[in-house]
Amino acid sequence: MRIPRSVSSLLKIAASLLTLLFVARPFTANGDPPLDNNHPAIRAAIAAQDEVTDEWMKQPEVLGTSVGVTSGGTPALTVYIDRDATNAGQVIRNLPQSVRGIGVDIHLTDKFRAMKGNPHNQTSHTALQTPPIQLGTSGGWSKDLANGYCCGGTLGSLVSIGGVQYILSNYHVFESDIVSGGNNTTAQTGDPIIQPGLIDVNCNANNAQTVATLVKKSSLPTSNVDCSVGKVVSGMVRTDGAILEIGTISNTTVGAFINQAVKKSGRTTGLTHSSVSGLNATVSVTYDNECAGGTAFTKTFTGQIVIANRGSSFLNSGDSGSLMVEDVATNPHAVGLLFAGSSTDAIANPIGQVLSFLGATMVGQ
Repeated sequence: MRIPRSVSSLLKIAASLLTLLFVARPFTANGDPPLDNNHPAIRAAIAAQDEVTDEWMKQPEVLGTSVGVTSGGTPALTVYIDRDATNAGQVIRNLPQSVRGIGVDIHLTDKFRAMKGNPHNQTSHTALQTPPIQLGTSGGWSKDLANGYCCGGTLGSLVSIGGVQYILSNYHVFESDIVSGGNNTTAQTGDPIIQPGLIDVNCNANNAQTVATLVKKSSLPTSNVDCSVGKVVSGMVRTDGAILEIGTISNTTVGAFINQAVKKSGRTTGLTHSSVSGLNATVSVTYDNECAGGTAFTKTFTGQIVIANRGSSFLNSGDSGSLMVEDVATNPHAVGLLFAGSSTDAIANPIGQVLSFLGATMVGQ
């Protein structure tokens, strides 16, 4: 999510996530193959999910579905129900206990929202850095100010496109101002990308530094990823792609699997750790047309990664654009690009889909 900040200094949260000669298949700590999208039990659960998701999501109380596991480790079809919906109880009672022999697991949550956000008690992840900067820091579009608020998110990681380095973040952090309404402007290629974001410099871009220039990719609303990039200004970003509190990462990626340990470095919550709780998620996310503006569109994403986010402890408003990596000490592999969530679950685009859309590779070791 990005975070809005009132120009009058009242802060509010905007309502609305190695290849050498061969690739070895990872195994879990007990020696069993991971519960990833290639596992037979997960594939069976996905088949059941695909059979019912479209019909179930016609009900506004159903926010999404994914494939997860029960407390006993058995693959299950998870259904995310809006806990604030007046008819939630009846919807739950009408759902079957199983589909194709796959158990149905009900998960009550609040609505998923894109994660721009508001500043809290942050230090290193919101401070103006001395160039070249590390990523996992506050940043965003320099003109992300409208309707009495300013917005921002996280400058997530470094990617390479055609041998040129770019900062990777979300569409809704860099590009989502698509109407001239509240600020008489829209996001355009060549606009400055700043660090820190407006929300951490009292909504005054003169108190920030330009670290990149926007290159519009218009990933939304048509594609299945929420991503955007800014071309690095020479000398302003570490060329090794180091991320605050994580360091350098691998230049190759890894797929998600159930119970995979992951971490991220973001503007609002800093360095946090969690685990993957769902695969192949179908979720709907509502996007604004500018900072603190009206609804532009609601996008249904498929094939997404779900991460445990109890009490928004892993991902909160302002962490949008953070890169999710495996939770290892040295040169972790990228897993996903975080962009949305609720107070119980975070959502990430699989990093492979993001890189494919951009024609990019990770910058790393």
